[in-house]
Amino acid sequence: MRKEQIQILKIYHEEIPACLLPFLNCPEMRRIDHVGMHCALEYTSFPFYSSFQEYSRFTHSFGVACIIYHFTKDDKQALSGLFHDIATPCFAHVIDFLKGDHIKQEATEEKTEEIIENSSIIVSELKKLSLTPKDVSDYHLFPIADNDTPKLSADRLEYTLSNLWNYSFATLEEIQEMYEDLIVGQNEFGEEELMFTSLPLAIKFAHLTLKNSRIYVADEDRYGMEYLARILKRAIQRNIIEEKDLYQNEETLIEKLCSDEESKKDWKSFCSLKQVMKEETPSSSISFKIPAKKRFIDPYVKGQGRVSVLCKEIQEEIEEFKNLSFDYYLKAI
Repeated sequence: MRKEQIQILKIYHEEIPACLLPFLNCPEMRRIDHVGMHCALEYTSFPFYSSFQEYSRFTHSFGVACIIYHFTKDDKQALSGLFHDIATPCFAHVIDFLKGDHIKQEATEEKTEEIIENSSIIVSELKKLSLTPKDVSDYHLFPIADNDTPKLSADRLEYTLSNLWNYSFATLEEIQEMYEDLIVGQNEFGEEELMFTSLPLAIKFAHLTLKNSRIYVADEDRYGMEYLARILKRAIQRNIIEEKDLYQNEETLIEKLCSDEESKKDWKSFCSLKQVMKEETPSSSISFKIPAKKRFIDPYVKGQGRVSVLCKEIQEEIEEFKNLSFDYYLKAI
C-alpha cells in the first residue's frame, strides 16, 4: 500500500482493527489489490485520468472496514465491509457494462458469498471469531456499511473521500475535518445513518461530492468503460480469454489479452484514448450512446434534516445533476 494511501486510511481509524488482521493477506484479498477503483480509466490517455494515483479495491475495502469499525466497534459489520468487493472482477464496473448492468451496477457483487465460502483461510479465521461466511457476505444488511442512495454509508463515504483527495478537490486536512464531524444517528426514517453535526460542513461535503458525481458520469468515463467492455466481449467470443479470467488480476488479464495480435491491437487502442466528441447520430462503429448510473449523496444533519432541504443551492445542484441528459452519441477522436 502506498504511503499516500496510508495517510487517508489513518484518518478513518488510527490503528488497524484486530479483527481485520488475519484476512488482509489471504489470496482473495490480495487479488483485489491488483484491481483498480478507476475501472481501467487509469490505463487510458485521457489527461484527467492518466494522472491518478494508485487506488485499488483492496485499499477501498480496507478503508470501508476501518470506517465501519470506527463507528460501530462491531467485528461482523467491519468484516462485511472488508469483503464487500472481494468478488470484483478486473476493471470493476467495466464488467457491468459487459453484462448490460451498467445502470444498477450490481453484477460485480454476484460471486461474493461463493468466494468467501471457497476460501479455506477466510472460513477458518471466521470460525475463530464465531462467525460464518453468511454472517459477512452481505454488507447490504448493515445500514452503516451500505444503504440506499442518496444516504451516506461507509462504502460511499470511503470512495468519496479518497476520490476527493485523488482528484485534488480537497486536502487531507479538509477531509479529516469533515470526517471528524460525522456521528451515527437516526435519520428521518428512524434508521441508523452516518450523519453530520455541522450544517456548514455537511453543505461543503455535499457540494464536493457533486463534483465527484460529475466525474463518475463524464463522457470520457462512460465512453472508456463501454469501449473496453466491447474489447473484452470480442476477446471472449474469439476464445482469447474466458469469463473466469476476469476474476484474476488486471496484470494477468492484460497479459493474456496481449498474447493475441488482434486483442493486443484493441488494448493499445483503448490505452490511446485521449479525447471524445459528441455526435447527434452515430458516424462509425465506435460511436456509442451510453447512459449512466447517477451517484450522489444527500447527507443528513443531526436534528435538522437533509442538506437538500436545508440548503437551496445544494438542492438546485442535485436537481441539475439528476437532470443531466446522455441522449447523444460519443466517439473517440
